[in-house]
Amino acid sequence: MNQILAVENKKKEKKQKMPKNSRGPVELGSIVKFFAIFTMVFGILMICSGSYAIYLNSQTANKNAKPTINVVENGNELELTVSHSRELVSVTYKWNNEEEKQIQTNGNKQVKETIEIPSGTNTLNIYAKDINGQEVRYEQSYTIQGDINIEFAIESNGLKITTTGKEELSYMTYRWDEEEETRVDINNTTFEQTIEIPKGQHTLTVVVVDINNKTETKEQEVKGVTKPDIKISLDQENGELGFLVTVTDEEGLRRIEFTLNEEERYKQEFDDNTKEFSYKFPIKEGENKILVKAYNIDDVTNEAGARFQN
Repeated sequence: MNQILAVENKKKEKKQKMPKNSRGPVELGSIVKFFAIFTMVFGILMICSGSYAIYLNSQTANKNAKPTINVVENGNELELTVSHSRELVSVTYKWNNEEEKQIQTNGNKQVKETIEIPSGTNTLNIYAKDINGQEVRYEQSYTIQGDINIEFAIESNGLKITTTGKEELSYMTYRWDEEEETRVDINNTTFEQTIEIPKGQHTLTVVVVDINNKTETKEQEVKGVTKPDIKISLDQENGELGFLVTVTDEEGLRRIEFTLNEEERYKQEFDDNTKEFSYKFPIKEGENKILVKAYNIDDVTNEAGARFQN
């Protein structure tokens, strides 16, 4: 009897409900649901934040974008195309150091131009700027073998003009700026001449004509410069014998290098447009040698040396 009652009591215990304040499966499900929603919202916020950062970066990249220059060579001509996502405000081109030629943009985002390549080897410079001030430059050399070729080369004593022709060349003329032309008869297929460059910035115009009356013209801006002047003399002022070095330049000195007896080296820098500098180097017993090299503000150099047996 007691055993039967014990079994019945256990069954009653199983049927009893859980207390209301106990933490059961219902509350655990709510917590899981909360964290799931929180994770979803956090993920959405992160995605939005990343998308906004990408948007800002794309806006910055677009703002800093520059015009695109495309040049296609077609025989003796170049097909130039300048394009951009924004309005172009300036597009220019020039050969070598000639005057720039303006291409009308009219507020367009793309402009095209056909450019004739001059004979010989010439450098093309292109410049483009958009409405936001972003700019780009292009530089490329092109070589075209024409009936008449004219080449310029700077030499220490002037400007060398070299001209060649498929046919015999009759004559050449040249002039500086708007001065009177100088004529030189050629009567050959090749010709070279070195002419003096006047001081300062000038434009040289050369015209060559062959026996068939074909004509080739070439212009070049040239800056005439002078070398620093170096004077080295023996000086015995105050009883001390030495090398007195005086360097002058009309444009201004940049640097002077001194070498004594091939061992001692000194350097003097200038940044205040100094046009004259003097210094005395003492002479020692035996053989004395000095070498002076001077640079002016145009990077034109000159050097001089002296030797003295004491």
